[in-house]
Amino acid sequence: MVAVPTLVTGCRLLGTDALTPVPQALSFLPWLIVPAALALPLALVARRRLLAGWAALVVGATAWCVQPYGPGATTARGPVVERLRVLTVNVEFGQATDELVTAVRRERPHLVHVSECDRACVRTLTAALGTSHPYRAVVDGEGSTGSAILSTRPLTARPPIPGAMGMPGATARFGGREVELRLAHPLPPLPGLVDRWKKELGRLERFAAAHRDSGPVLLAGDFNASQDHAAFRSVLATGRLHDAARLAGSARTPTWPREGPLPPYVQIDHVLVSDDFRVREVRFLDLAGSDHRAVLAELDLHAGR
Repeated sequence: MVAVPTLVTGCRLLGTDALTPVPQALSFLPWLIVPAALALPLALVARRRLLAGWAALVVGATAWCVQPYGPGATTARGPVVERLRVLTVNVEFGQATDELVTAVRRERPHLVHVSECDRACVRTLTAALGTSHPYRAVVDGEGSTGSAILSTRPLTARPPIPGAMGMPGATARFGGREVELRLAHPLPPLPGLVDRWKKELGRLERFAAAHRDSGPVLLAGDFNASQDHAAFRSVLATGRLHDAARLAGSARTPTWPREGPLPPYVQIDHVLVSDDFRVREVRFLDLAGSDHRAVLAELDLHAGR
């Protein structure tokens, strides 16, 4: 009851997530406090002081680790120049496309980041949302390799971030400021893919670092990583980015998996923002057909001066 939480929490404290099964186990970190907490009174009843002390130490360390990561607010300066909404969702091989159309019409986001948007998905979104969101940046592909950014404002194409799955890029003007946009969708940390997962998160980190002082940045999508993964924390720290859900008080609201025997237990879908934004609200939407929850962030963009 204490050994597994000890190992996983130790890896979290050391920032180690490069070897299977560590990155997979880290997804369960908040829940590992339960067996350790149960072991504590059992050890006390059995008068096993060493075990009780061990369990108490693990409970304390795990509780510290699950605290929200990073600053509690951005350092946005100047007046608000525009309020905008950003929606990100993995439509699971296009299966939730129709539900996404309904959500976009209801929520009216300015930007929509769509992972696993295959060619049929792109065609459906173009036909259904071509008037409200006529601009798009697309990585063409089938299955999980296709992705799209939809916008109510004109987009200027930017190079996609290289990866096995589509991570398109663009810029758009809001409030007179040019906002750098990227969709994130690195490979998942499955056994045999951990090295490639870390490499693709490293590319997101380098993108964030390259734009940390260049103006507003929005990096949103299915990161296949939570705040308990060192590779994801590096993206935040190096790029001086903030997780919108964390700033809205929802750092531990899970987004995956919606399908299967277990309820969602880990937050791997994120909207990351630069210091040019303040987060007003974050909501999580359930779209039938997807194994992910969508993330909708309402943001204020500041003048920056």
